[in-house]
Amino acid sequence: MAIDIHGKRIAFLATDGVEEIEYTEPRKAVQNAGGTAELISIQDGEIQAVNHMDKAGKYPVDRHVRDAHVADYDALVLPGGVANPDFLRADPGAVRFVRDFAATGKPVAAICHGPWTLVEAGVVEGRTVTSWPSLRTDLTNAGATWVDREVQVDGTLVTSRNPDDLPAFCDQLLTQVAGVSLS
Repeated sequence: MAIDIHGKRIAFLATDGVEEIEYTEPRKAVQNAGGTAELISIQDGEIQAVNHMDKAGKYPVDRHVRDAHVADYDALVLPGGVANPDFLRADPGAVRFVRDFAATGKPVAAICHGPWTLVEAGVVEGRTVTSWPSLRTDLTNAGATWVDREVQVDGTLVTSRNPDDLPAFCDQLLTQVAGVSLS
């Protein structure tokens, strides 16, 4: 079943050090399903993606987080990469955007190291999540239940472990945005 999200606007919050495929594959999935993807960052201009620790492509920033409004978006995606979420969680504007977004009940999807920003925003307590294995302690210390699954859905929160999980992650992201049930 092809999922149609025409008219939906999805925010991708990322900065330098974002894992390229964790940004480009979900963005492509959103666009292929008819949605609009917008790159929000803590910097203007462009961001430097990585392939593991090696430089990869550069991507133009659509909007600085200080100018982004939660009400303008239907979902939020937090790609990983080791450096990207660490930079984001140190930025008060990015943390506020994530916290405010999570409070709306709209879909939030985070992959690999992306949940670090969720920890900083204080929005994982009582939730069941997955991530890159090294985040397990951080997530459990923040009150989450960590599981080792390809994709974990807890309400409108979607999390996955790594790039190998991207097909399931993208499917669940689109499902949440469309508000449909695959059961």
